[in-house]
Amino acid sequence: MDIIYLLIPIAIILVSCATWAFFWSVNSGQFDDLESPAHSILYEDDDKLIPDDAKPQRDDR
Repeated sequence: MDIIYLLIPIAIILVSCATWAFFWSVNSGQFDDLESPAHSILYEDDDKLIPDDAKPQRDDR
């Protein structure tokens, strides 16, 4: 039963830290744009990494 006197303050401290971290992240804009990072993997920004002989030939006229 003595352990409860230790666990309750530890639980209160952990909940307080988690609440502070949540409000800090909301106020600093961490949750403003949730969709752009998911779409950024679809952009082709690795053209410089593809060797020239492996690129498809384009007929620009």
